[in-house]
Amino acid sequence: MTTLADPVPGGRPGDVERATALSGELAGRGVHGVVLAYVDTAGIGRVKTVPTARLASAAAWGVGMSPVFDTFLANDSIVTTDVLGSPDGDLRLYPDLDRLVVLAGQPGWAWAPVDRVTQDGERHPGCTRTFLRRIVTEAAGRHGLTFKAAIEIEWTVARGDAPGDAFVPATTGPAYGATRQIELGDYTADLLSACAAQGVDVEQVHPEYAAGQFEVSVGAVDPVAAADRSVLVRQTVRAVAQRHGLRVSFAPAVVGRGVGNGGHVHLSAWRAGANLHAGGEGRYGMTAEAESFTAGILAHLPALTAVTAPSPASHLRLRPSQWAGVFTAWGRETRETALRVVTGTTGLRDRAANLEIKPVDLAANPYLAIGSLIAAGLDGLTSAAALPDETTGDPAHLSEAEAEARGVRRLPDSLERAVEEFRDDDVLRTALGPVLADAVIAVRRGEQECVAGLDDDQVAAAYRWTY
Repeated sequence: MTTLADPVPGGRPGDVERATALSGELAGRGVHGVVLAYVDTAGIGRVKTVPTARLASAAAWGVGMSPVFDTFLANDSIVTTDVLGSPDGDLRLYPDLDRLVVLAGQPGWAWAPVDRVTQDGERHPGCTRTFLRRIVTEAAGRHGLTFKAAIEIEWTVARGDAPGDAFVPATTGPAYGATRQIELGDYTADLLSACAAQGVDVEQVHPEYAAGQFEVSVGAVDPVAAADRSVLVRQTVRAVAQRHGLRVSFAPAVVGRGVGNGGHVHLSAWRAGANLHAGGEGRYGMTAEAESFTAGILAHLPALTAVTAPSPASHLRLRPSQWAGVFTAWGRETRETALRVVTGTTGLRDRAANLEIKPVDLAANPYLAIGSLIAAGLDGLTSAAALPDETTGDPAHLSEAEAEARGVRRLPDSLERAVEEFRDDDVLRTALGPVLADAVIAVRRGEQECVAGLDDDQVAAAYRWTY
């Protein structure tokens, strides 16, 4: 279970004593250091580490980190807003002890996600993990809702001995082919072992469509834990790969053309232990609230792409007829619509039914992405928004008249246009708050400027090994 209370200077009740006990247990297991992890606005995982013996101090007083990283770009250059991007100031990183795990893929290390707090003990308005915790807490208080979420993780596996930054797939064979599983069977077996040791319940791991591509699907948990898990699993995928002499990329596109790496989000709303996406009188068993929640996400999708597909490389992936979901449409088990209603198999629907959001990739900050999706869904639920007609097949094949009649439109085809949609979306900007919303706009514009004049292959190369 994820800690939902804000950190406080001196530690929350019991934190210091618990961290002291944990540090002794970790030392006894040969753990020398703890990785304190968060994700910045650009979607880059940032860390500080402390010796195991310093865990209690970190739980009590945090660890220092500059707020300037809120406006770092993926290439480590810096943009500014009216309050962020300065070399001044400091924040404190507080580990969530409930989420601390020993890293099976990195012997000698443990890992914990952090919340970022000001030196005055206040929530840092740019902390995306804090933002997601706030959205979840407010949904419970105002609507009596809880959520379950999971993020699919797709990545490409490359040979570690390839020259320079070239991408050379580490395996051959067709999509979903047995050849790939056999050639990298030792690697994926070690990955499954590491995930199990870390308490991550893997539902499946398999070769995917693109060259050298794999996917791992994990069980659904509360939204903050789901975002934490996404960061942890990627750290594990990369660490295990390195031990096998392999190199991995979670970038939305590793080459200029073709299918890219997604990070589809599965999300369901619950009340009093009942899944709102099953057992209702709406379409495919959805309750009226689930339909309105889905309609809210659908309505805000053009703006949401600024947080769910935040890299210039994201738009190399977001192309029609590539199962990336680039149209504002929904359908039951329809993999070309942006929203896929998953009903689950008969006998499991009360537990398995959920909404899959497809125009998401792993350049996205998972806390920011899930929090924004929930905020959009809640806007639809609050206004009792009507869910439009379902779309079947590929929306790209609809005539202009049919698309207009159904309200089906193409999602922004560039990061610049996505930012324009986000800037004009008062609901999302209000949910994020002015500091975080302005950071999103500034960082996205900065990324766009970094690739001005580059062709698709050059854009892919620029981000290939960043994520």
